[in-house]
Amino acid sequence: MLNRYILLIILFITLIFMAGCSTGEKSNDIAGGGGETVQPAKPDGKDLKPSIQPSPTPVIDTIKAELEKMTLDEKIGQMVISGVDGYSISNTTVKLIEDYHVGGFIILGENVKSTNQLLDMVNSLKARNAANKIPLFLSIDQEGGRIDRMPADFKRLPANKAIGAVGSEEFSYNIGKIISQELNAFGFNMDFAPVLDINSNPKNPIIGDRSFGGSADIVTILGIQTMKGIGSGGIIPVVKHFPGHGDTLVDSHVGLPAVYNDIERLKSFELVPFTQAVKDEVDAVMVAHILLPEIDPQYPSSMSKIIITDILRKDLNFDGVVITDDMTMGAITKNYDIGDASVKSVSAGSDIILVCHVFDNEVAVINSLKMAVQNGTLSEERINQSIYRILKLKDKYKINDNKIDSIDVESINNKIDSILKIYMPGK
Repeated sequence: MLNRYILLIILFITLIFMAGCSTGEKSNDIAGGGGETVQPAKPDGKDLKPSIQPSPTPVIDTIKAELEKMTLDEKIGQMVISGVDGYSISNTTVKLIEDYHVGGFIILGENVKSTNQLLDMVNSLKARNAANKIPLFLSIDQEGGRIDRMPADFKRLPANKAIGAVGSEEFSYNIGKIISQELNAFGFNMDFAPVLDINSNPKNPIIGDRSFGGSADIVTILGIQTMKGIGSGGIIPVVKHFPGHGDTLVDSHVGLPAVYNDIERLKSFELVPFTQAVKDEVDAVMVAHILLPEIDPQYPSSMSKIIITDILRKDLNFDGVVITDDMTMGAITKNYDIGDASVKSVSAGSDIILVCHVFDNEVAVINSLKMAVQNGTLSEERINQSIYRILKLKDKYKINDNKIDSIDVESINNKIDSILKIYMPGK
């Protein structure tokens, strides 16, 4: 009898256990939808599925986008800075803007008559360029001393040699700052200064007191400070005359100078100020018309791939804008065809060809560059490299064609007086 009770109890427990398992399976089928495993919930009740991260917004290169919209004619035009005839813009100047899309103009001493006249000229250039998508480089040689392009009612700035004699970095910086204020007053945006040539040859007919001195140290220290002062006001400083014009015996305006220094001499002396300028992130360098037979026996520096690409770009690591000295100077026109020389210069690594005189010269350069692309002498890829640098520089300095209404000459003159009284009393 006892055994029967034990068997009944075991049977009862077994039935209860089986019923419980059957209920759990049915519950699982309902919850999981056909027997699928149910994922356990996180403690906070959120699903364990990984969250979907948004894709990063692609960075758009606006400079490249602008370049890709340009025609070949527009690209070639940006690679030329032209001169202006007389005291106001002429029909040929208008053609350079409207038909050839030139990238900028240089104003020389012969174009300056008075403050109002100069302001009218700069404003007229901007107004004529309004239909073009890209604003103009409006440049000038404002160094101080005998290369002072300001109208007569502006007080004169000292030559670099006088600044070098004072030997003050602060003075040199403040002179650069005043130059930027003068140029901003008229609406300029680029200055072919400072001179970083070392005045090492007393017989040099062109540099002389335009240099800060005869040692690499003084030219480097003071030249870089003037460069920074000019740049502080939003004016693009263009250091010159690479790779160094201080040891020449011939004025490159008249003929082609030859300097027989080798690369070791250049690196230890003439290139020192330029090397420091590149380290201090100068945006533009002007290349001189000088033949250096020990380095490139075939071409002057403005046409030399060795000087521009190998030394300036690769050795000094400069990726800014390279501008030639004026291609209408005797160093070029007495020895080369100006169009061929310009093509060779771009092939060597230049970005902008400076053509200061005569409409026919300016057109010849533009046509020669265009033809060189069309016949394969220059690739459009090479042109695009220069255009990218030019557009990038214009964007960095926020170049625009805005009109300037008036100039406060007295305010600028007072600043010049104040600086000179501190550093050059009695002058």
